[in-house]
Parts: sequence; C-alpha cells; structure tokens
Amino acid sequence: MPADSHFIPMKLAILTISDSRGPEQDSSGQYLVDQAREAGHQIVSRRLLPDDPYLMRALVSGWIAHQEVQAVIITGGTGFHERDSTPEALLPLFDKIVDGFGEQFRALSYLEIGNSTIQSRAMAGMANHTVVFCLPGSTGACRTGWEGIIRDQLDSRHRPCNFAGLLGRKPAKPVALLSREVPLDALAAGQ
Repeated sequence: MPADSHFIPMKLAILTISDSRGPEQDSSGQYLVDQAREAGHQIVSRRLLPDDPYLMRALVSGWIAHQEVQAVIITGGTGFHERDSTPEALLPLFDKIVDGFGEQFRALSYLEIGNSTIQSRAMAGMANHTVVFCLPGSTGACRTGWEGIIRDQLDSRHRPCNFAGLLGRKPAKPVALLSREVPLDALAAGQ
C-alpha cells in the first residue's frame, strides 16, 4: 500500500517497565509521550508497571484488542538482568515479528554505544493490526528508537513504506469514545 500524501495521526499507548522508577522519574516514558504528541499523534493511555511478565502481557493484550490503540511503545525490560522479561512476555502475543526493527535499532545504537548494543533485546511485532515497539529503558535508547525508526514508521507520509496503512483495522467503536483518552481500566476490560 503506498504511503499517504497527508499526515494521519495515530493513537498510541505508552508503557514503561521498571521496578525502580515511579511516574516522577519516568523520563523515558515522558520523552516518548512528548515526541509522539509533538509529531501529531494522540496518547490514549500511558502506564508504568513493574517488570512482571503477567501484568505486562495482560495490559498489552488489552491494548492490542482495543480498537482505540493502533501502536504501543514500551520502554524497559529488554536487557539481560534477571527481571528483564519484556520479550518473553510479549512474543506470544505477536502475529508477526518485525525482525528489521531490532536489527536496525542495534545498528543505530552501535554508532552511539559501540558493541554494548549486543545487550539490547529491542524488538517489535504486529498483533491484531497493532504495532508494538519494545525499547530499552534509557532515555537515550528511546531517543535512538524514536528518531531513528519509530517516528518515520508511524508517519503516513514516510516513503516508500510505513506502518500507518496497516494499523487500526479493528471493529469501530462509537464516535463518542474517539474524542477522549481511554483509561487503562476500560482498555483492560475491553470496553
């Protein structure tokens, strides 16, 4: 499908995975929210969870099932520490893996941090017409992922291709729901 000639805002959910940060210390999640809004997208939900694969899988499953969420960006839990479990939690949810995302992220990251990038398990996948991007927890890694890949891939004008034309083909909800942010509880309950 060719790229659109005009910008189409996407509806995004942002999730920070951290056992040590609270909302006030979540500079990575805030960076992603700020950049997505600056690019013209709508944030329909933002959450912070501990690195628990079951909590993560339950929340992201709700977002994937909900027609209001077209893209999910997750920061944290992609390393090799004992509690890092984002890939293990989310891989079972994906219909398709976006192999090139992790490869491209590590190539960009190599230019910044050298071979330390091998410890990143950044990844992406498609599930129910929703793209899910999983980034490391540092604000620098979020900047690399957003500026180097995600911003363009969520922009309907980016050529020769982007994800915008593939997202959101879920059953429509009443128009009243489209004009407000969707609370987490409603997403988790599938409302």
